[in-house]
Amino acid sequence: MSLTLLALFLILGAIGVPLAAALGLASVAAIVLYTSTPIDLLAQSMFSAMNSFLLVAVPLFILVGVLMERGKVAEKLFDFAEAMVGWLPGGLGHVNVASSVIFGGVSGSSVADIASIGAIEIKAMERHGFPKGYAVGMTLCTSTLSSIIPPSILIVIAGSIASASIGTLLVAGLVPGLFIAFLFMVFNHFYAVHYGFNPPTPINLRRIVTTGLAAILPMLTPVIMLIGIVDGFFTPTEAAGIAVLYTLFLSVILYRTIRPGELPGIFIETARTSGTILFIAATAKLAAWVFTYDGLPTQVAEFLGAIATGPTMVLLLIFFFLIIVGMFMDAIAAMFILIPVLLPPAVSLGVDPIHFLIVLVITLTLGLITPPVGICLFAVAQVAKMPIEQVIRGSLVPMTILVLAILALVLFPVLTLGPVRLLGMY
Repeated sequence: MSLTLLALFLILGAIGVPLAAALGLASVAAIVLYTSTPIDLLAQSMFSAMNSFLLVAVPLFILVGVLMERGKVAEKLFDFAEAMVGWLPGGLGHVNVASSVIFGGVSGSSVADIASIGAIEIKAMERHGFPKGYAVGMTLCTSTLSSIIPPSILIVIAGSIASASIGTLLVAGLVPGLFIAFLFMVFNHFYAVHYGFNPPTPINLRRIVTTGLAAILPMLTPVIMLIGIVDGFFTPTEAAGIAVLYTLFLSVILYRTIRPGELPGIFIETARTSGTILFIAATAKLAAWVFTYDGLPTQVAEFLGAIATGPTMVLLLIFFFLIIVGMFMDAIAAMFILIPVLLPPAVSLGVDPIHFLIVLVITLTLGLITPPVGICLFAVAQVAKMPIEQVIRGSLVPMTILVLAILALVLFPVLTLGPVRLLGMY
């Protein structure tokens, strides 16, 4: 059954059928061919997949990202990042990294990162002497930080699929995100110093204060959410609702960068994006049922147990497998299909579930920036008005840094689990 489902899914995807429809059709075909399950039960199963309070957080976080992008909040965040680290050697490269970290803490979306501040980052780096290819490559690769730094839409979805604590996962993603950002900045420093790009300038404390004051209210968004979740004041879904209200207040009332008449269009855009994601969630429920019925998780566990010598080796094997999957499949679709298959055998072989989910999410973010289906790759090429081939060439070294950083996370689980254990959340 599983092989039939996967074969049909790949064939339908190859001929251009949308991923959600391809997955649903392949799952229904496999179930009808190999079982006598009534069709109406399949519809009920899809509905039950959507009847989740946790999944309500997904459209709410998407709405926060759209409001931040349309409300020109990203420019305030970029100005603050430039004031903070722009005076260092290779300063605008550091600004590129820092602005993605800050914006990621507000929006939770890599695509929103590129759409809102991508052009600003590339032009600023070019003005300070960096080659355009390097500027575009760094902008592309650092955009992944927005999918890792909480609140991360991908982490929320992964937690809901695995029935794991969303709050614990969001906190667990913070240090890995900052660790990857640190490695990007170290690399950028040596690159800029070696080639003499963007030499250091005197620090401007006054500008740090003024831009910080301008950006402090948007930056409070992730602080409010994380403190509320960690201290138990509200659930991740309630935190997403509070973030929407707070962002509406900033964009519509305080800054007045969004007119009330624009809100219906923003809500429609959010609904379209959310509908695509949640339709995948509904059809993936059927695929997960097929895999479970077919005993695929048990077979995977037996295979991994036969070739792996411990939890680290298991996670390394899964890591390399996920890199390949991410190149050909949307990250969200991959999570809905693979988490039910890979998580139980990985846990049975000694891998910590929280560590597994964070590594899975971060590894699948590579698929956002790699050909042939990397949505961020195409987005940054459009923003920079540069051919895809040149974007890929400019991003090879930063992408290598990202891969090495994920390998370090695999080998050192303390980077993921240390903060949540320190806070008593795990």
